Amino acid sequence: MAVEVALARLLEMAEASPVLERERLPLAQAEGRVLAEDLVSTLDLPPWPNSAMDGFALNLADWTGEPLAVSQKVFAGQAPEPLKPGTCARIFTGAPVPAGADCVEMQENAELQADERVRFTEPMTVGQNIRPQGQETTVGELVLSAGTRLGPIELGLAASLGRAQLDVVRKVRVAVLSTGDELVEPGTALGPGQIYNSNRVLLCSWLRRLGCDVIDAGILVDDLQSTRDRLTELQAVDLILSTGGVSVGEADFLGIALREAGELSLWKLAIKPGKPLTFGHFRGVPVIGLPGNPASTLVTFALLARPYLLRRQGVSDVEPLKFPVPAGFAWPKAGNRREYLRGRLENGRAIIYHNQSSGVLRSAAWAEGLVEVMEDRTLVEGEWVNFIPLSEVIG
Repeated sequence: MAVEVALARLLEMAEASPVLERERLPLAQAEGRVLAEDLVSTLDLPPWPNSAMDGFALNLADWTGEPLAVSQKVFAGQAPEPLKPGTCARIFTGAPVPAGADCVEMQENAELQADERVRFTEPMTVGQNIRPQGQETTVGELVLSAGTRLGPIELGLAASLGRAQLDVVRKVRVAVLSTGDELVEPGTALGPGQIYNSNRVLLCSWLRRLGCDVIDAGILVDDLQSTRDRLTELQAVDLILSTGGVSVGEADFLGIALREAGELSLWKLAIKPGKPLTFGHFRGVPVIGLPGNPASTLVTFALLARPYLLRRQGVSDVEPLKFPVPAGFAWPKAGNRREYLRGRLENGRAIIYHNQSSGVLRSAAWAEGLVEVMEDRTLVEGEWVNFIPLSEVIG
């Protein structure tokens, strides 16, 4: 199945089971959360015309070229008097423009004379250096749509509108488990044929960055009854996310359990790394089974599971930014699957890690992004490829 088809199906199923519960949080606790309702402005911003410069406010129609006396000083946070005809006002950045003034000239283009009057040295126009009332937003205007992920800029914008709290979507509850008798936890001595479990640490950290509530469900041994029991224990979550044991085979106990007590869609994706991926339901709870190799886990979570989780929270724009760059490598052999190579940019070109094995997580630690090589395509150095920055998918 093509990546786009698999993603479309996942997003369709995410939209069928949105997280509807919401909570109200102070801005300081809303970082990374998803806005649950439209943010509509209740005031004009700025609420009055104000000066964009330190300088002098005047009425151009009232000025014939002669020096003007300074009738008042206006600082930010003060309410000025109306401008006296035939004068100017000393004004500072952010201060309200006095009624009757229609121009602010920067102080660099003004000369204060010995008699305390101001001579202006450059031509001026009506409205220059004045930020009009409502320049940024007006009362009743939609500022942020429901489904917006809240970062520092969005929170700052809410604060500028006087909002101390926001309604956000409840965190998605995700249970993370790993499958495989070969897995042991870091800090434990390795036995014959064993390896340390890195996937669950990677995914739990990643999910927290996405604003999820994470339940660490540990390592699941290769046993059908144990699989049934563990899945039954996790009925209070929004998603069960597992790694390993998702290929069709004798040890595919996750797939067997899903077939028994729910439904299973096993996708053989046209993607490398990450061909095996399971999506199904166990007694109504969605289950995503990712491949067990670390690089495969990373790629499939970034491109498929992450968008699914964001869409469950109502986020509309869930696909990461990608942009074309020249390849700094050759790809002489076309594959029948789309490949996502761990790479970085050097001198404006994408270069790739020397070992692209699906079991090598170090390739992603070295990389700055994923280089997309389309199926059935060869490359010579300098041809264009798409580059997806890891910064686009990690948070």
